[in-house]
Amino acid sequence: MFHGEEFWLVRVLFQRGLALLYLLAFLVAAFQFRPLAGENGLLPLERYLEAAEFRERPSLFYLAPSDRAIGIAAWTGVALSAFALLAVPYGLPDGYATPVSMALWATLWLLYLSFVNAGQLFYGYGWESMLLETGFLAIFLGAGSTAPPAVVFLLLAWVLFRNMFGAGLIKIRGDDCWRDLSCLDYHYETQPIPNPVSWFAHHRSKRFHRLETLGNHVLELAVPFLYFAPQPAAALAGAATIGFQGWLLVTGNFAWLNALTIVLAIATFSDGVLEALLPVAAPATTATPIYLEGAAVVVAALVLALSVSPVRNMLSERQAMNTAFDPLHLVNTYGAFGSVTRERYELVIQGTTDERGAEDAAWETYRFKGKPTDPGRRPPQIAPYHLRLDWQLWFAAMSPTPRRSPWVLRFVHRLLEEDEATRSLLAEDPFAGTDRSPERIRVLRYRYRFTTPEERAETGAWWHRERVGTYVGPASLEELRRRGARP
Repeated sequence: MFHGEEFWLVRVLFQRGLALLYLLAFLVAAFQFRPLAGENGLLPLERYLEAAEFRERPSLFYLAPSDRAIGIAAWTGVALSAFALLAVPYGLPDGYATPVSMALWATLWLLYLSFVNAGQLFYGYGWESMLLETGFLAIFLGAGSTAPPAVVFLLLAWVLFRNMFGAGLIKIRGDDCWRDLSCLDYHYETQPIPNPVSWFAHHRSKRFHRLETLGNHVLELAVPFLYFAPQPAAALAGAATIGFQGWLLVTGNFAWLNALTIVLAIATFSDGVLEALLPVAAPATTATPIYLEGAAVVVAALVLALSVSPVRNMLSERQAMNTAFDPLHLVNTYGAFGSVTRERYELVIQGTTDERGAEDAAWETYRFKGKPTDPGRRPPQIAPYHLRLDWQLWFAAMSPTPRRSPWVLRFVHRLLEEDEATRSLLAEDPFAGTDRSPERIRVLRYRYRFTTPEERAETGAWWHRERVGTYVGPASLEELRRRGARP
């Protein structure tokens, strides 16, 4: 991969892309962590403290388990991410630029590690570990006019390889539809949070879906090996990956998974390639400081040692997806959508002022920011922002009862209490700002599908739905307390 290439421009571009994603991640934490996993969250912070020792899931919130600490950590992360995005260390004298940069990126990593390890179910996504792994390596890139250690870009390409190749392996081993090339007949309709283009992508021809599924296999199983090839092959592989992830961004809402993969793909380029493609030129650089070069070598040895378990998992017939093998999330295994659901189920939450909660009562619907509750609503574009409650409700709806997702009962409990923090997670609470309060809330389960072009032309609706059951029957606050649903 390295034949005298320089990486100063690559470093600047990579760091700014990563800083932007950190900024988004900390904004998500600032607005969502407390109602989801704070002191009085749907999964209270106390549960994290009881479930694990500090050495098992280290977090600053183990030492300071309070909403105040959560707020300070989140907004500190936002501020430091902005400093990184503005490349503040590059404005310092050379003797200070790299140490300040290392301290900045290390603090970002430590703060976000605290959220991931304490966030429980709501932070159990593969892109959390990937952001941490990538952010840890960013500590050792340096700043200013010094040249970055080339080995760190090799390690970043290794993260990218495990992400892409792991996803390819889990698909080809998993659902039969990946092997007969039919998975994308369903994916756009049944993915967690479709976006405006998802409807159009779903209605492409079966031939189109077969070709893009085949292309998916090539891009995930063959192209990743070129990340380690000499230039320009490595950059071409990175460009192909960027194009692929761009398509996924355009057709779905997968938080910052695709955006982070694009940022990682920057590591496959070199300054020479960027200078040939863009109207930019790298300045003259000075030698990498000995301490930074030494630290990069130590990190490379650590990554090599910690890669044994992820590689074994990746090559195993029982491959697990999105798994961290150490409490610091330093080297992880990735892979998504090994199976694709054929039908889409949604939970529709409704409240009424009728104390009896009769079927014919006036039920009013709670609206979410990303979920297709209203069949006439155009699917929104959310990514790379992450709506954690909406994602978990997608998983919860796969089961006909809340047995596997008991936190849904606590969510209903919070809505009956008219808790303002919980309301902040919604697009609309029909009782907010009124003199009415819900006496009972029910959760219905629906099967959704995209409307056909003919149906949409006639009705303007994006979705068609049919009720398939009752997930939680009409419940009052007192009944939920008796069921032990209090958070």
